[in-house]
Amino acid sequence: MTFKSFPFLLLTAAALAFTACEKEKEVIIDPTQPQGAFTAAESGSFVEQNATGTKGTAQLGTDEDGKQFLRFSSDFTTNLATGTVTVYLSTSDTYTADPANGNPDLRLIGPVSKAGENYFLLDPAAASKFNYVILWCASANIPFGYAALQ
Repeated sequence: MTFKSFPFLLLTAAALAFTACEKEKEVIIDPTQPQGAFTAAESGSFVEQNATGTKGTAQLGTDEDGKQFLRFSSDFTTNLATGTVTVYLSTSDTYTADPANGNPDLRLIGPVSKAGENYFLLDPAAASKFNYVILWCASANIPFGYAALQ
């Protein structure tokens, strides 16, 4: 080996070392989204309340991993200007809070912040007694709509 070929070999070795150490792209799985196909077991259309423009469909179902989700359809809409529209599962179409003891017939799912398709991971899975989805606006203290799940 001659002195003139040494820099070339050094550069080649460095290039191979850097390309060999390049990380493979990681696949990031969002646990709040269904994995694979979503299969609806129950569904219902939203009924608008208090002129809020609520419409669309709610579906309760599972993904391919068996995780339970609540899904709002791509045509879901409601008045989101208040910023406090909260989703509940309930045993009736009427929101009834019990601040002192909680309400066993009402389960908080979380806020909805955008129109269109939404998924809510239900962990633990919802009991079969919950057959309504309620949209409640705490700042206005009024219901925005509900869907009966069948």
